[in-house]
Amino acid sequence: MSNIFKNIAWAFLTLVLISFLFSLFGANSPAPEKLSLSQLAQKIAAGEVKEVTVNGDDLVVKLQNDKTAYSKKETEAGFTETFKNLGVAPEALQKVNMAVQSPSGWQFWAGILIPTLLPILAIGFFFWLMFRQARSGANQAFSFGRSNIRLTTFEKEKVTFKDVAGLKEAKEELVEIVDFLKNPKKFLDLGARIPRGVLLMGPPGTGKTLIARAVAGESNVPFFYISASEFVELFVGVGASRTRDAFAVAKKAAPAILFIDEIDAVGRQRGAGLGGGNDEREQTLNQILVELDGFDRETRVIVLAATNRPDILDPALLRPGRFDRRVILDLPDLNDREEILKIHARGKAIVPEVDLRKVAVRTPGFSGADIANLMNEAAILAARQNKKQVTQEDLFSSVEKVLLGPERKSRAISPREKEITAYHEAGHALTAASLKNADPIHKVSIISRGTAGGYTMKLPIEEQHLRTRQQFLTDLAMMLGGYVSEKLTFGDVSTGASSDLKQATELARRLVMRYGMSEKLGPQTFGKTEEMIFLGREIATEKDYSEKVAAEIDEEVKSFIARAYTTAEKLIRTHKSALKAIAGALIERETLEQEEFVSLLKPFKIKPVGA
Repeated sequence: MSNIFKNIAWAFLTLVLISFLFSLFGANSPAPEKLSLSQLAQKIAAGEVKEVTVNGDDLVVKLQNDKTAYSKKETEAGFTETFKNLGVAPEALQKVNMAVQSPSGWQFWAGILIPTLLPILAIGFFFWLMFRQARSGANQAFSFGRSNIRLTTFEKEKVTFKDVAGLKEAKEELVEIVDFLKNPKKFLDLGARIPRGVLLMGPPGTGKTLIARAVAGESNVPFFYISASEFVELFVGVGASRTRDAFAVAKKAAPAILFIDEIDAVGRQRGAGLGGGNDEREQTLNQILVELDGFDRETRVIVLAATNRPDILDPALLRPGRFDRRVILDLPDLNDREEILKIHARGKAIVPEVDLRKVAVRTPGFSGADIANLMNEAAILAARQNKKQVTQEDLFSSVEKVLLGPERKSRAISPREKEITAYHEAGHALTAASLKNADPIHKVSIISRGTAGGYTMKLPIEEQHLRTRQQFLTDLAMMLGGYVSEKLTFGDVSTGASSDLKQATELARRLVMRYGMSEKLGPQTFGKTEEMIFLGREIATEKDYSEKVAAEIDEEVKSFIARAYTTAEKLIRTHKSALKAIAGALIERETLEQEEFVSLLKPFKIKPVGA
């Protein structure tokens, strides 16, 4: 309705503007003189009239001074008879040039039809505007159930498996999908049925969408992309309609790949919601299941779906014949991170002596997206400092920025706080350097980053998928090293150790309740954890042990913390001079790199791990 009123307003303003322009131009020319019959008779008698043109009842009079005047004659009488009756002599009439014009046909009909048709046309125009708006609204209603599917043909930028670093096993699983799309006869002749659905599972940022695009690029087929959240709408039936439309579009373009991102938006387990089995999301899921079953054996459409929550998907979605092929994408290891760094280093001005291997060592647990962000932050940091190329230091700084946040050098702290922070971080570093199961120290800093007043960066020598009890105990001692250092040095503790204490308590409780590493309680777990799907990611823990066991758990958690405290205290008391040296260097330089830290400990005969 707002568009209708807008069009009417524009039409009204246009008519007003046209009228204004006509009146403006018309005001510049003098209006012609209008004469009555008696005045015209006087002028004819006086010889002032040169020519009179008769057009029906209208008289166009041309005077001797070449001016034009208008008049009207009597309807019933003729021109000559009228002026004779007004006393004009025949000789005077003979001096006037007389011309008679018959009105044309179009003028006649225009004079009749325009006054009648003009209002009808104006009303019809406004009705046409209204009906056009109504038609567009109806078209939107009919297209509401169509999917917002997007097509990528890779004409400009083609993504292949070479552009995906790491993920070797995932690429091997998907090679046969590429082979089927290129040469389906080889499979069909053997009676093989290619999987209709492939589920890509992995943490966020591991490249699920990228590898799906690479499959389409290797196969050289159209790639249709849609997010599962676009299927779900408030109105019942819209999601199912959009699902049918998306699959129909992909089938028409076969061979093709239909990629559904974040399928857990509609693929959550049915029957676990508060709305029963009749809500819009479940109808959309049912339609996806039906469409997957509707593929013919020779249909060359592969449905790829991505999720980082495979545990909540409906079992019907994962049964054979649907998404029965599952490809797991893990976080990249050291070699894969180095390859990913090389890919994202393309197109960036980087100094030749940069060692990306060292950057990869400092990024355990980073996903491909994290590494891409790291390289971008390094380029931004170099540009901010007006550099022409990205250096190794820029890359290291970007790692710390991604992990902890930006540096806060402008944060004003007192000399006392700086000293406490230095001894706190020195306690962490010294404890880690003195324990053989600890990870190597790469950097110690008292420069504030994010919410941390300082930080000690320790990174593993190699990729670790399993951790032992001794490694956990070492981690606990290292977490408490800062707290112990403050207490022994200043005879008091600060709030700077609150985060360390929280992490240490959580780790000790996991050792007892989840990992079964308590010697007193033995190899068993406590507490049954269930995820309530209908509440999103709400987790409820059922207490499946007695109050007596709960007290024993608390005692064991306290025991783990106490042992870690004792270990850290013993090491710091033994190497108090080394602690003072590290803290003094931090107060003076604020940051110690791995080489500086190792050389600082040599006089005290402490050899850190990895040195």
